[in-house]
Amino acid sequence: MENLLKVAMAQLAPVWLNKTDTLNKIESTIEEAAKEKTELLVFGEAFLPGYPFWLAYTDGAAWDLKVNKELHAHYARNSIQIETGELDAICQMARTHKMAIYLGMIERAKDRGGHSLYCSLVYINQDGEIKSVHRKLQPTYDERLTWAPGDGNGLRVHNLKNFTVGGLNCWENWMPLPRTALYGQGENLHVAVWPGGVHNTKDITRFVARESRSYVISVSSLMTTSDFPKNTPHLNKILEKAPKVLADGGSCIAGPYGEWIVEPIARKEGIFYKVLDFNRVLEERQNFDPVGHYSRPDVTQLTVNRERQSTIKIKDQ
Repeated sequence: MENLLKVAMAQLAPVWLNKTDTLNKIESTIEEAAKEKTELLVFGEAFLPGYPFWLAYTDGAAWDLKVNKELHAHYARNSIQIETGELDAICQMARTHKMAIYLGMIERAKDRGGHSLYCSLVYINQDGEIKSVHRKLQPTYDERLTWAPGDGNGLRVHNLKNFTVGGLNCWENWMPLPRTALYGQGENLHVAVWPGGVHNTKDITRFVARESRSYVISVSSLMTTSDFPKNTPHLNKILEKAPKVLADGGSCIAGPYGEWIVEPIARKEGIFYKVLDFNRVLEERQNFDPVGHYSRPDVTQLTVNRERQSTIKIKDQ
């Protein structure tokens, strides 16, 4: 049974920009997934408390605009500071249900001063321990107006039964070197999290699976204008330009030869389950292993800096 792993994709809409209510939704999702004996549960990118959709619809790049300052401050107040214990209840539930969890969240990192925001992917193991916090290396396009660039500290893999799991945020999955950093550590189950969109997942999921000869789980969120809470700051301003559907899901799973296991699921909220068989990885590594027998480290090698970056280094003595 160590070769079989039951995974669940939580394709949901957060309670947008509301930390408390989204945490409650995460906890109820864990309880529901536990009833199905889920061993790995994955949420989309920035699920807690939501993706910064407003940037595209409020002149997000306009200098010194009060609307965007106020929305950014609201976002910061609803972001997560792990050090204060805000994920403790989720960790306890993971431990209780022996369920590993990948959670996309916005982190207001105290080790970087406590004010800048990072798009982070947190891995909680089946013992309820936070084993990695991967801060998105390079925010994409207008994301740079609200997210800071991360570092390599979270480029880590984790043992889960016979699988070795790792994960990246959104367009990081198009970056060859971060992918290789995970492959080289033995990854054979790759988690790709997205804010939503079949256009994001339909090509890269199968490509990465075939390149790595691994399973790839792409998990996306949903969001429509009707999902915006009525008390969202500057909601009327956002609604002036926002399309009705901002994120249509697209969660899917590809097998180790790039074949569809679960094709992209669009515009449907729910938790979607699948059992994965590790033996398929071994079969497909027979003729191609990108960091094993089909690599030439004497010719090309990758160096990975996993130091957690900080502006200061304090020496008291």
